[in-house]
Amino acid sequence: MTHREPRRLNAPDAAVLAAVETAVPGITRARASDRVGMAHDASHYLLTPQAVLVAESADQVAALLRTGLPLTFRSGGTSLSGQAVSEHLLVDTRRHFRSIEVLDGGARVRVQPGAVLRQVNARLAPYGRKLGPDPASESACTIGGVVANNSSGMTCGTHANTYRTLESMTLVLPSGTVVDTGAPDADERLRALEPELAEGLERLRDRVRGNPASVRRVEAQFSLKNTMGYGLNSFLDHDGPAQILAHLAIGSEGTLGFVAEAVFRTVPAHRLATTGLLVFPSLREAMATMPELVAAEPAAVELLDAESLRVAQTDPKADDTLRALTVAEHAALLIEWQESDADLLAEREHAAERVFAGLRLSAPARLSREAGGRAALWHIRKGLYATVAGARPSGTTALLEDVAVPVPVLADLCDDLTRLFAEHRYERSVVFGHAKDGNLHFMLNERFPADLERYAAFTEDMVEAVLARGGTLKAEHGTGRVMAPFVRRQYGDELYDVMCEVKRLCDPAGALNPGVVLTEDPEAHLRDLKTVPSVEPEVDRCVECGYCEPVCPSRDLTTTPRQRIVLRRELAAARAAGDEALARELEDAYAYDAVDTCAVDGMCATACPVLINTGDLTKRLRAERHGRAAQRAWTSAARHWDGVTRAMNLALDTAAAVPPALPEAASRAARAVAGQDAVPQWSRDLPRGGTRRRPSPVEGADAVYLPSCLNTLFAPADGGPGVMSAFQRLAARAGLTLHVPEKIASLCCGTPWSSKGFTGGQESMAERVRDVLERATDGGRLPVVSDAASCTEGYAHLVPGLQVIDAVAYTAERVLPRLPEARRLPSLALHPTCSSTRLGLDAAVARVAEAVAEQVVIPDGWQCCAFAGDRGLLHPELTASATRAEAASVAEAGCSAHASVNRTCELGLTRATGQSYRHLLELLDEATA
Repeated sequence: MTHREPRRLNAPDAAVLAAVETAVPGITRARASDRVGMAHDASHYLLTPQAVLVAESADQVAALLRTGLPLTFRSGGTSLSGQAVSEHLLVDTRRHFRSIEVLDGGARVRVQPGAVLRQVNARLAPYGRKLGPDPASESACTIGGVVANNSSGMTCGTHANTYRTLESMTLVLPSGTVVDTGAPDADERLRALEPELAEGLERLRDRVRGNPASVRRVEAQFSLKNTMGYGLNSFLDHDGPAQILAHLAIGSEGTLGFVAEAVFRTVPAHRLATTGLLVFPSLREAMATMPELVAAEPAAVELLDAESLRVAQTDPKADDTLRALTVAEHAALLIEWQESDADLLAEREHAAERVFAGLRLSAPARLSREAGGRAALWHIRKGLYATVAGARPSGTTALLEDVAVPVPVLADLCDDLTRLFAEHRYERSVVFGHAKDGNLHFMLNERFPADLERYAAFTEDMVEAVLARGGTLKAEHGTGRVMAPFVRRQYGDELYDVMCEVKRLCDPAGALNPGVVLTEDPEAHLRDLKTVPSVEPEVDRCVECGYCEPVCPSRDLTTTPRQRIVLRRELAAARAAGDEALARELEDAYAYDAVDTCAVDGMCATACPVLINTGDLTKRLRAERHGRAAQRAWTSAARHWDGVTRAMNLALDTAAAVPPALPEAASRAARAVAGQDAVPQWSRDLPRGGTRRRPSPVEGADAVYLPSCLNTLFAPADGGPGVMSAFQRLAARAGLTLHVPEKIASLCCGTPWSSKGFTGGQESMAERVRDVLERATDGGRLPVVSDAASCTEGYAHLVPGLQVIDAVAYTAERVLPRLPEARRLPSLALHPTCSSTRLGLDAAVARVAEAVAEQVVIPDGWQCCAFAGDRGLLHPELTASATRAEAASVAEAGCSAHASVNRTCELGLTRATGQSYRHLLELLDEATA
């Protein structure tokens, strides 16, 4: 038993690439950085594809399938069992398969595989509906993975998982045949187009139904959450070959065909909930209460074992009761009821309290409807993975496993796992899971290949323990590679043979996702294991989960945060292996793909379970490549910022006054000489220069106001007053006074320096800002208000000891209640910014927007616009890619006005949509004048 050592990256097979190019021209990405960047998913397996194929349509996928080449489909890459990695051809089905169509007033929804689950639910929310599956990865997982893995989650159990809620699908078979299983004549078409497949499925249906032992085993296995092997319950639940095929495809992990589209029946999205944490003296006592608790019909019952509670006590959101608990053999159940009617929820609460009264608990039971309290409890539960994974030793791989057993033996299995952790010397291995479903998750930290024998021995013992208790080795995460060698042991020879026949009927050549779900290799789960070299402190704790990817504005242009990190790891591995040629190739590509086109917007940190801001890495890498002359020049700019901003203002005025072709040509020529990352590209949609900021000292002011230097750089949209004038008028209208300090024209939030890695200039500006604000705020007595969300965030970092408030938040809290009633616009398209999101301004932005317009629309596809100061001028293609989906939604919405809360974001959205975006406070000023 040996782990395959990492090999040098071999060149792709030229004949394979030629066959792909012949079948579907122009979709192949075969650079080393493309291949290794997509080699990593959330699992602990690592296989490097020969190429990444960015297919754009089902027809293109059908053409690829007809080549007979081995293919693996990859969308979100959040799967944990190795089903989304391949050494063959990896087909990216995320980038161009994102359509979402709400049907029947939200009762159904038609979706493509690249749509993120959270985005689907956002589209369904206005109808009070959502999808049934609710996995913890809902912010990043896509419909392709939801179908491929038969996703379930915390509340859906087996009654509302993918299998139970999928109505139909459009399936592209390995032969290239396209089958719409929802068509009235689906069975007849399948029999006509694929006679052997249709006949074979009906034969297997009769074979399973005709064997009482098979029926008993299938019913027992699929009474649990179960994603091991193929969904043989399809043969019991459905009669026609089309529906049998559709439901076999669910959970098949891309081994039977490509799901190009799926139609789901939706479930109610309850708007009310009550949540509580029940702490018991022991896990067995917690499990003993399950029948009584389940009878009270909670939506979720989540188990936390003793080690989980110890970890939870370190969470900043843990309450005093949990912190005070001396954890011995304790266990806890996080329990929640959900309803859409307040009276029904009250009845649930009264029934729950009667149950709680009869329980022997180690801490008082309490239920809360309050959003903050509920969020804190769920943060503790969902944060277990992040806390343990983030604290693991550098260079180790985090493995998250899941199993399920009948609920009556769940405590026994917990005892088994605790014993196995001790026997195999695993420390801090938390056990948690969905108690009402008998579904456990547990974490291991491994250092491959050194710990391979321990991992193999533990896996064997764990398999024996789970199967001895009538369980399944994979409840939610899919069979993948990790459990493929054990499918026969779980189901027995007869049902395993049925599964092999299903695979042969659908994919006779075995071309789809080889090695996944079924394998004859008893050690397949021990091969191609991921090693994680220590690279740098900013990113070493990354578990490669991919949660960051949907919020990254560069994801469709170059790389994502996960890819930026794994490329650094691959670069380190290449150097360690002595492959300098590969290292140079990766480094050359990294400059543009990862450094130049990173918006450093920090949105990745809002999604990352271990709180990594990949922008911090990018800033350091930018700093490292700056020469001394550049550092000195930017430090000088910080010291003379008033003059610099006026010079840029004059340059924009001059460019606007001459024929546009002249400044366009001049900027192109300068970029050709100095580089695209050094000189902005002027374009005729840019405004003239703005207005110099001037001090306005006031005794006894209510706040210190720092107008952004963006007011100086860029004129307001459409000849309007701009946010600087609008905010001052709003404050005056509300009877509030603002003090604009001396030297305001030379102050800046520091973002231009920090985002580019000019550390000397940033510190120079920080010293000046701290000195001015210490006096202006009377030692911190007055709040500091900034009128651009990115500047608010920048100032908050520069002067952490002062109260820094965004102008929108200040207006929502202090100004808006004192204003006359607004003359509201019919509708408003609103673009929240990455900074406003990170600052927690959503509620304040919404409140002001609702005062401005009758209808406020945050367009589908909203994300960071990636204009990022001057990044949209240096790399316009970045903003174009980031705003493409939002621009399409804006065009469809047809709103009467458009707003954001940052001037550069207004420029980016104006460019993307052709609509004039203005600061939200400008519109409020006009509406209340």
